[in-house]
Amino acid sequence: MKTHSVRQKNIAKKINPELAISNWKDWKWQIRHCVRDIDTFETLLDVEFESEERKLLEETLKKFPLSITPYYLSLIEAGDLKNDPIFMQAFPSPSELIVSEDDMHDPLSEDMDSPVPGITHRYPDRVLLHVSNVCSMYCRHCTRKRKVGDTDSVPDRDEVQKGLDYIATHSEVRDVLLSGGDPFMLSDDYLDWILTELRSIPHVEVIRIGTRMPVVLPYRVTDQLVDVLKKHHPVWVNTHFNHPREVTFSSKQALRKLADAGIPLGNQTVLLSGVNDCYRILKRLFHKLVANRVRPYYLYQCDLSEGLTHFRTSVGKGIEIMENLVGHTSGFAVPTYVIDAPEGGGKIPILPTYMISRSTHKVILRNYEGIITSYKEPESYTPVYCDRKCEGCKLQLKLDDAPESKSVGIAKLLSDYDETLSLVPGDTARLERRDFDG
Repeated sequence: MKTHSVRQKNIAKKINPELAISNWKDWKWQIRHCVRDIDTFETLLDVEFESEERKLLEETLKKFPLSITPYYLSLIEAGDLKNDPIFMQAFPSPSELIVSEDDMHDPLSEDMDSPVPGITHRYPDRVLLHVSNVCSMYCRHCTRKRKVGDTDSVPDRDEVQKGLDYIATHSEVRDVLLSGGDPFMLSDDYLDWILTELRSIPHVEVIRIGTRMPVVLPYRVTDQLVDVLKKHHPVWVNTHFNHPREVTFSSKQALRKLADAGIPLGNQTVLLSGVNDCYRILKRLFHKLVANRVRPYYLYQCDLSEGLTHFRTSVGKGIEIMENLVGHTSGFAVPTYVIDAPEGGGKIPILPTYMISRSTHKVILRNYEGIITSYKEPESYTPVYCDRKCEGCKLQLKLDDAPESKSVGIAKLLSDYDETLSLVPGDTARLERRDFDG
């Protein structure tokens, strides 16, 4: 089997015999040389499709175009294309033209939940801000498959400003997710401007960025990009590894740069038939991720988008995988298995059944080994029935940060956080006169 470096050299040589390694690691060079047609794919990987298969592939490309970065292409094992998980995620399949009666054009109703252009507002306290319609690679399982290749563009500042204005006027929004396309397709300056504008909105506490660049084009994670992100903490980055073979030396370097900059990293994996629908594959992936300081966040059931039928597994397969993760590995290495409900229902967690019965004073539980046990409910607990009348609640509802200390006397005057200007005894004649005169 050829190593990645040998494959990369062979592909680079075919693209440009004079290519230097610095060019290969230039993310903009990678974008300019994305593979967008079958002829180039065949040439770079020394493969050839049969004429009938090629006709079907050409038909597929008319509806769902092709784009693969040279880097991601170099991860494909050409000797076993049909079973290669990298190939299956990157290269079109005639199966994409099969549209079942359950498939939907916009399964998550993102367009319906868009109050202004560029904003999806589905949950009470967070919004998705679309900042790019461009990706470095067209993933074959993309939930926004309806948009792939149609509007490869970056919204200008006026368009993005509409979304920013919406966020600024909705004080309930505390969490903003930058999405696309891929936000890391933006220039450093443009991304910096967007983050600066968001940080100027007082009620925005957290900014998240969803990107697949560490997977398909890790060279995009430059020192300059990291410097931009560091300026706007807290910034979270969620990426999208689906298979352990995607965790390469280059991707590890990209993740290290982000983690070393204090950026919390999460990963959202999609359960894909023939790619990763095996608990051994996913457990290995999640172990690799946590070893690189990435928290497995979600395991998604594949959406009901058009052209994804061949990728979808049964929910039962997902439950089976979770049975082989929960209790079998570290809790922080286990993602939440979710179905993103059709028509904008949002993410619904799906778990095996661990509570198998209950009574008024006991719950019956089973663990990952099948051991059945009971947990006795407290007899002294008085249930709190919340009537939303917070002013009469006995719980301490002081929700701001607790003071670290309460300075007294001269220390109070020396402190920076207390605005007291002077200390005055409470029983002076002057104060008594004030009370009398008042």
